[in-house]
Amino acid sequence: MTKTASIIGGGVIGGGWAARFLLSGWDVRVFDPDPEAERKIGEVLDNARRSLPGLSDVALPDEGRLSFHDTLSDAVAGADWIQESVPERLDLKLRVYAGVQAACAADAIIGSSTSGFKPSALQDGSARPAQIVVTHPFNPVYLLPLVELVTTAANDAATITRAQNIIRDIGMHPLHVKKEIDAHIADRFLEAVWREALWLVRDGIATTEEIDDAIRFGFGIRWAQMGLFETYRVAGGEAGMRHFMAQFGPALKWPWTKLMDVPDFTDELVDLIADQSDAQSGAYSIRELERIRDNNLVAMMRALKGQDWGAGALLNAQGHRKAGLPGLDQADLSQPVPTLRRAVPLDWTDYNGHMTESKYLEAFALSTDRFMRVLGCDDDYIASGGSYFTAETHIRHIDECHAGARIEVRTQMLLGQGKKLHVFHSMYEGGRLLATGEHFLLHVDLETRRPSPPSAEIEAAMARVAEAQAGLGWPEGAGNAIRRPA
Repeated sequence: MTKTASIIGGGVIGGGWAARFLLSGWDVRVFDPDPEAERKIGEVLDNARRSLPGLSDVALPDEGRLSFHDTLSDAVAGADWIQESVPERLDLKLRVYAGVQAACAADAIIGSSTSGFKPSALQDGSARPAQIVVTHPFNPVYLLPLVELVTTAANDAATITRAQNIIRDIGMHPLHVKKEIDAHIADRFLEAVWREALWLVRDGIATTEEIDDAIRFGFGIRWAQMGLFETYRVAGGEAGMRHFMAQFGPALKWPWTKLMDVPDFTDELVDLIADQSDAQSGAYSIRELERIRDNNLVAMMRALKGQDWGAGALLNAQGHRKAGLPGLDQADLSQPVPTLRRAVPLDWTDYNGHMTESKYLEAFALSTDRFMRVLGCDDDYIASGGSYFTAETHIRHIDECHAGARIEVRTQMLLGQGKKLHVFHSMYEGGRLLATGEHFLLHVDLETRRPSPPSAEIEAAMARVAEAQAGLGWPEGAGNAIRRPA
């Protein structure tokens, strides 16, 4: 049975909610008097359709139906969930709730995206306070999973459970805030950091870029996978959270920040936090937490490498400096050309403890890219409209390769003539052959997407390599296919 969500307010947050529900298979009904609402939500949806499927290893459900409505009452009629994302004015929100409750089903859940108001303020004077809750998301709503679900005594247990289940149904995490407070939980952290950042800029201590670098190259990555308290538990070493608090607790009284209204550092507070930390993380030793942390940090920073952004851009720049791979004029062309030198990262290994099949292909693909650059098919050449497309690949897995192994790929050109490029990669750890990859490529005109001759410069480079490697002979395994069983 198709479920229906009503979105009241189609700005950045409302559009994100619309995308999250729609791509989770819900029908979505939108009300926003802005004449540009349909265009704006359409653009948010385009981004969500591009990015959200990348989070899942299974296909998303079929999209629901999206409709735009001229009246509030029409938009909320028959909705199971109503998400209010209008501007942060309490009087406006209360008027919206009055109109919503006059037209919606009595059992519909009304969630507010408010980042600051308490749910009791939103419920005040309403016809049915039990159906109004705070469901505060984070931008982009269609990607970030956190929803702060803030409730009051007016919300019965059945409504809270339904709200939690619906939030989970659309792939999000309902953090139930049982005791209401202005700005909930997460925005109170953000506000504290924001205020301190404003002081640092105002006092000439740091620029906006320097402050962002402090976050994105440091604790921001760390917090993304362990949060605050688990990070500090690890920082306490084998002695744990109590040791950390004993070591750094006195700093609360030092005039480090502009925010000096701090709680008294009592034994009771230490016991409370230490006990909660034990319940949260005590199932793991410090060494285990360190390994979990390290695995997560490597995975996240490697993902940033793929986008050449933040800490990933830093790692890419370092890799380019240290790769030491020869160009056409530096290489000994009479031998296979080194095209990849690297260590095998943790996320390249599988459940058998060795390098997974897809990563052999990735390594050989990187080697092919490097060999193309040796021939002159670099970024500028590709931007001019020419490139190589792989037409056929054959990989042989000869020996195991584990995390941390230092591998090198050496590339022999079997054919480089006209549109055709035929290369053979051999992957080694020291003197041990691990795998081979054979690839046949065609030069392509990127405008027509059809095979075409390469530039005269690339033709000349291929001829030079072909002449130098003419005496190498046909490598073992080249031209092989999987044999049929006898």
